[in-house]
Amino acid sequence: MRNPLSDKIVSIKPSGIRRFFDIVSEMDDAISLGVGEPDFDTPWHIRDEGIYSLEKGRTFYTSNAGLKELKEEICHYLRRRFGLEYDYRHEVIVTVGGSEAIDIALRAMINPGDEVLIPQPSYVSYEPCAILADAKPVIINLKAENEFRLTARELREAITDKTKVLILPFPNNPTGAIMERRDLEEIAKVIEEKDLFVISDEIYAELTYKGDHVSIAQIPGMQERTILINGFSKSYAMTGWRLGYACGPEPILTQMLKIHQYAIMCAPTTSQYAAVEAMRNGDGDVAQMREQYNQRRRYLMHAFREMGLPCFEPYGAFYVFPCIAQFGMTSDEFATRFLREEKVAVVPGTAFGDCGEGFIRISYAYSLENLKVAIARLADFVGKLRSETKE
Repeated sequence: MRNPLSDKIVSIKPSGIRRFFDIVSEMDDAISLGVGEPDFDTPWHIRDEGIYSLEKGRTFYTSNAGLKELKEEICHYLRRRFGLEYDYRHEVIVTVGGSEAIDIALRAMINPGDEVLIPQPSYVSYEPCAILADAKPVIINLKAENEFRLTARELREAITDKTKVLILPFPNNPTGAIMERRDLEEIAKVIEEKDLFVISDEIYAELTYKGDHVSIAQIPGMQERTILINGFSKSYAMTGWRLGYACGPEPILTQMLKIHQYAIMCAPTTSQYAAVEAMRNGDGDVAQMREQYNQRRRYLMHAFREMGLPCFEPYGAFYVFPCIAQFGMTSDEFATRFLREEKVAVVPGTAFGDCGEGFIRISYAYSLENLKVAIARLADFVGKLRSETKE
C-alpha cells in the first residue's frame, strides 16, 4: 500500500507540553504546573451573555470575519488601551483562538522558501506553523543575560535576503519576558531598513506587571507592517471558548480571511457574543486576575531565592523560567525525575526550543495553595539533588 502520510507532517514533532500533561493526568495526588490555562472560571457576566445568546436562538453562522459588534469592540479596546486605530470592516478578523490567527497569517504571507524569524524559547506552534506554510524557520536564540528580550543586534544577524517575517512573541511564553518601548524602537529600525513584516503575538498583553504593555504596532511606521494577534483565552479566562482575533493591513487581512472562509467558516457564535460582553464590561475582571497572578509571581521569585534556584524576574504572562543547569541533568531528565519522585509536573525548557536547555517552565496559573505545595516539593527535590552531588 502507498504511504498515506505527508512527509512534512510526519517530520513535525508533537508538543513537548502535552507529554507531561498526559502523564500527570494518570497519576494520583499529582500537581500539574505545566499547562498555561487560567485557574479562574470565566467571569459570570460573560458566561451569562453566552447562555443568553443560546436562549435567544443565536446559533447561526456569523459573517466570516466575525460579528460586527465584536469587531467594533475590538477596535474600541485597541484604541483606548494602546491608541491604535483599525477599521473594523477591513482590518479585523475574529478567529478560533490566537492559534488560528498565527496559522492563517503565515499561510497568507509566505511563499515557499521564504524565511521566518522565530525568537526562542517561545510558544510551541510558531515553528510548525511556519513549516506548514512552506517557510524556512530561522531560530534566534534568546539569552538569559538579556532577560530573554530580542535585541536589534540578534535580529540583524539573523536576516538574509530571503527573510520576510519576524514573529514577535511578547509577553513571552515560556519565559515571561517583555519588550519595553525602547527595545521595540531599536528593532523597528532594523525591520524598516530590511523591509520585513511582523506577526506580533500579544495574547498576554493584559498580563504585564511592569507598566503597560507596548505593542510594536504603536511604534511609528510599524502598524502597516504588523499583524497584531490577541484573544480572550488568557486575559478573560476563556480558553475553552476558542476565540481570538487578528488586526492588520487590509491587503493581508483580505487573504487571511480567504483561508479562514474555507477552513473554518466563522468563529463560534456563542463565544463571540460572550466576548462582546467581556470587552465592554470585563476590565475589572482582568485587573483582579492580574493582581492575583502578580501575587503568585512574587511568591515564586521569593521561593526561588530561598532555595538558591536562579531565575531572572519575569514581568509578563504567567510563567517563570528557572535555571536548573547546576544539577548536571538535561531539562527533560530534571522534569521527568521531578514528576516521578515528587509528583509535580513542569515542562522542560527544550519544549520551547533547543536554547531552553538548562531551564524548566513553571506556570503560576494555579491557586496559591497548589503552588505552595508544589514549591515545597521542589525545595525538597532540589535539596536531595544537592546531597547526591556531594556524595
